[in-house]
Amino acid sequence: MNRADAMHLRILLPTAVLLDAPAVRVVAEARDGAFGMLPRHVDFVAALAAGIFTYETPAGDECHIAVNEGTLVKCGREVMVSTPVAVQGPELADLRTVVAEEFAQMDEHERRARSALTRLEAGALRRFLELEAHERG
Repeated sequence: MNRADAMHLRILLPTAVLLDAPAVRVVAEARDGAFGMLPRHVDFVAALAAGIFTYETPAGDECHIAVNEGTLVKCGREVMVSTPVAVQGPELADLRTVVAEEFAQMDEHERRARSALTRLEAGALRRFLELEAHERG
């Protein structure tokens, strides 16, 4: 398949465009299972699960990108993926290791942030209750 028959693939992060390239085939993991698409497939939207996103270039090279969830929109030959975090890598085995380490760190940061937020909410609630008790008393 030549470049003129390819889809235009863009992977968007919150602060940058990770990828802007032609692709003749895309394979992604949605929350309800993996799927593949070619340039003439029907338009659709999919909620992506954390996993490996694979695309094939017009030259026949297979490339892999790890995504930590996101949304894929296919409209005509345009394919856009919006994801909060993605890691690009040449070798699939290496990418899986990087993903496990990177996403585990993110999960730990998220857990700490949720814990801090819970403490803040509990403190604010306690202060409101104290203020209410003081006004009554």
